[in-house]
Amino acid sequence: MHFVLGATMNAASVVYILCTLTSGMCALLLARAYARNHSRLLFWSAICFAGLCANNALLFVDLIVLPIDLSVWRTIPALAGIAAICYGLIVESR
Repeated sequence: MHFVLGATMNAASVVYILCTLTSGMCALLLARAYARNHSRLLFWSAICFAGLCANNALLFVDLIVLPIDLSVWRTIPALAGIAAICYGLIVESR
């Protein structure tokens, strides 16, 4: 494969990109379902997958594109997403 943003395209790059696209598509589909049904659990799930999408995108940037360490910055969206789904599950269980 050829160059992507100055980095060589290898199997890891493909996996990072596919994971970002998959979690982003899940977030969009969950948000669309929430817009139709107004189920709060769908809302919290969409927030979670949006955080995971941002985490995967930052992982790609961290490991493939930029030579600097973004490990703390890429963990924050994942933590926020997991916290959102945990909050939603706790609130919806009542």
